[in-house]
Amino acid sequence: MSRDRAPYVAQGTWRSGALHVWGWNGDSAASAAWLYGGFGRSQWSGRGEQGWHDTPISYGELGRIQLELGDAGQKGVPAVRLDPFGAAVWLSETPSGDQLSASLAWFARLTQFAVRIVAARRLVPEVLDEGPFTVARWRPVLTDAQQEALDHAAASAPPICRNGSSATTFDIFAALVDGLSRSVLHHAGWKPDLGRKRSLEVQAARGVFAALAKPDPVVRSGSDEFERAVAETSGVLDRHRRRLGGEPVVRGRVRLTIPDDAHDPWVIDLELVDDADPGRWCTVADLRAEAARALDLAGGSVARLGALHEEAERLVTAVAGAVPMLEQVAEADHDGHVELDIEEADEFIDQAPLQLEQANVELIGPEHLIRAKVSVKGTASEGPTDDRRGRFGKEALVEWQAVIDETPISAADLERAEAAGVSLLRTGHRWVRIDTAALRKARKTLSEQVEEKSSISALELLRLLSGAEGDDEMPIELELADELGLAADDAAADDAADASWLHELVAGLPDDRLEETSEADGFVGELRHYQRRALSWMQFLARTGLGGCLADDMGLGKTATTLAHLLERPGPHLVVCPLSVVHNWEAEAHRFTPGHTVIVHHGSDRHQGEPALFGLADADIVITTYGLLPRDLESLAEIDWTTVVLDEAQMIKNPATKAAKAVRKLRAAQKLALTGTPVENRLSELWAILDACNPGLLGSQQRFREEFATAIERNNSEEAAARLRQLTQPFVLRRTKADKRLLPDLPDKIEQIAYAQLTKEQATLYQGVVDQLLVDAKDLEGMQRRGRVLAALTRLKQICNHPAHALKDGSRLAGRSGKLNRFDELITELLDVDERALVFTQFREMGDLLQVHLQSRFEIDAPFLHGGVSKNRRDRMVAEFQEGLGAPLLIVSLKAGGTGLNLTAASQVIHYDRWWNPAVEDQATDRAWRMGQKRTVNVHKLVCQGTVEERIGQVIDEKRAIADAVIGSGEAWLSELSTDELADLVTLEVPR
Repeated sequence: MSRDRAPYVAQGTWRSGALHVWGWNGDSAASAAWLYGGFGRSQWSGRGEQGWHDTPISYGELGRIQLELGDAGQKGVPAVRLDPFGAAVWLSETPSGDQLSASLAWFARLTQFAVRIVAARRLVPEVLDEGPFTVARWRPVLTDAQQEALDHAAASAPPICRNGSSATTFDIFAALVDGLSRSVLHHAGWKPDLGRKRSLEVQAARGVFAALAKPDPVVRSGSDEFERAVAETSGVLDRHRRRLGGEPVVRGRVRLTIPDDAHDPWVIDLELVDDADPGRWCTVADLRAEAARALDLAGGSVARLGALHEEAERLVTAVAGAVPMLEQVAEADHDGHVELDIEEADEFIDQAPLQLEQANVELIGPEHLIRAKVSVKGTASEGPTDDRRGRFGKEALVEWQAVIDETPISAADLERAEAAGVSLLRTGHRWVRIDTAALRKARKTLSEQVEEKSSISALELLRLLSGAEGDDEMPIELELADELGLAADDAAADDAADASWLHELVAGLPDDRLEETSEADGFVGELRHYQRRALSWMQFLARTGLGGCLADDMGLGKTATTLAHLLERPGPHLVVCPLSVVHNWEAEAHRFTPGHTVIVHHGSDRHQGEPALFGLADADIVITTYGLLPRDLESLAEIDWTTVVLDEAQMIKNPATKAAKAVRKLRAAQKLALTGTPVENRLSELWAILDACNPGLLGSQQRFREEFATAIERNNSEEAAARLRQLTQPFVLRRTKADKRLLPDLPDKIEQIAYAQLTKEQATLYQGVVDQLLVDAKDLEGMQRRGRVLAALTRLKQICNHPAHALKDGSRLAGRSGKLNRFDELITELLDVDERALVFTQFREMGDLLQVHLQSRFEIDAPFLHGGVSKNRRDRMVAEFQEGLGAPLLIVSLKAGGTGLNLTAASQVIHYDRWWNPAVEDQATDRAWRMGQKRTVNVHKLVCQGTVEERIGQVIDEKRAIADAVIGSGEAWLSELSTDELADLVTLEVPR
């Protein structure tokens, strides 16, 4: 290059949505090498030596651009192409303005303006189509002063800046704002918090925001539904942008106005309504006349009426294209006002709602005309007493009628309407529209209900009240007659309610509304006040021909209450119970009802075959076991029992077992379930128990699962829970020992979590299991995955207990477990105050380790009561502990000692490891917290902080609201979690 040749000067030109940087000396273009070399460290404008620390090639790519260069004509020159992202970053690092060429100085000033706009957050996201792609960009929103400044910049732009380009200054400025915003967000790692929902709307929002924070603005593609969700997101953002810019944001709709008189026309108007304030609207006719309502909608600005006219044109085009009978609204002089006769209105209402919905146009009109709701409704009242039915239940009389949007329609009106094929009817002072198919179904359903269910049982009454009959297309509803006392303000109605078995049944007889009844003659003893209320409840259900579940806490006297109930009614009564409580039932029956003959139907010497029928049928009370019932079912099912009592009814929680099937085959006027845990594992157990007592009450098992269990357990549906409570409330009576009104003498129970931290050794073992578990959970499927998950969870719990428990290597115990250290602290405290304690563990191995540790650390020979202990030795352990002999500690296996023991000598209870069914833990705690306890019971639940123990404890607390205890015994439910959910559950969190 000749030394006297003029130096090259860096220039900038915007073309095809990008900045192109090239060099020119007045005669020729600079080479690619000059661009690569940082412009050869040449002068930017011929006057300075300083430049950018980076060459533009660092932010773009080398190419060529065709330019119109005056006398030189059109030339192709080497140029570095920088997309808006790269251009914004490079230009924001420019040297002082006097060192730049006029073109680059202009771009630099525009970039600095963009920096200020981004810093002030005067921008909104927008979604638009660019060629075949959907892109998300940041768009500036300018004040009037800022717009004026941008207009001034446009006027001062050197021609070379837009050489051969149709882009406006605003287009270039918007691209720089978008690029700067991406740069800031990209380097900051911005990721908006949209929660963990996976709906299409949230996925679309995630896709849009992801495209706003990366160099490439393209929104990822997806299904048609996803694309529609992205389009909806785009519409929301566009309306937000226009509102920020002061533009009127409106949407179009169609309004149908019904006539007050049957002979007047039906009126349709096309309207525009403020998107944020539905109270501000105008008709298309108002807009054409520039009426006051239209000006108000435009913010009082005539200049902004143009935006309303644009939206009106879109509305007119959409309506005319969607609804053929309204195509005249597209005519040039039409004002969007249409009048219809009744036949046309009928056609419009029949077709237009769907047509407009598909065109995404809102239709405003009386909802009962657009989507009429047809149902069949009955009103129930008490039927006459029928002595012939005796103990098998009362009946209610039901008057049925069809209802259309709460307006009663007689059967005669239904028949006339169906025969005439009329859709629009005026009944009284209102119009109703009847779907012809629904009309036929309503007439058929009404006829069936009148024929089959004008007289119904109490059980059928409750099913109808709960909405168990009918479907979405034809709901069947039932209500109680007003005279039954449902009007709370009517004193006479209240009196009627007191005498109404229907009202009592529907109200559910909550414990505080039950009247106390007296024990019958022949009952030896005295029931407590709450037991008398339960007795009243049992007797009411018996009179009504229904069964129920007494679900009082253990220790509240369910056995005595039930015996008092059996004494009221002639036998024979059958008690089915676990073998372990057969003797207790026999002893309690002799104690409280000595006048009753009692037969224990168990053992090899029991009566069998036909002779047994006579002996058992003549007894007052027969006691048998769940294990024996299926074997002797043929004999026991031949007897018409007055009452079948199912004690420890959780034994039939699985309806597929032989015992559960046998219970259902027993004939009885009433079946009563007794259990302290009606829901020990899943809500399906409640179905099993109540279905055994009242077959069909909750529908089939599959329907119960679909309608209630899934909705409540997985989705926490309050609506489903409320319906289930309404349906089951009359049949489940539950009181707890925590209610001071029941047992004022029972001391308090204080429960607390005793947190421990893992030792380094435990944390290392724990993390190793977690790492392998997450790999297996991702790679395995089906039963193999579930088995691996459950095994890993068990091992994690063992690690939390003690490394020696998990490793099973007989290694030393001291100083290796944070939980054992915390256990030692608790033991030291209770020994200092001379208190006795129960220590529960679910693991036999851990119980053995605790025995060894207590001997080594405290020189205490603590007995260990577990499943392998003989009955005699078990009784001796309990007696010595209760009498204060021997060690002050008793280690108990949770399963072996969780029921049937009275250990009130202990005032301290320690759960060394958690059993994930709170009902099982509560039963274990109740060994100490029961009648006879004189001191406050302190319950300590050891939990390793930041581990699966703490996480599942939190899940249990949340699930308690669903039912008394929804989480299953054991961890089987955990094996169904997704890998992400499993990771959340087991990942070790280091306490801070």
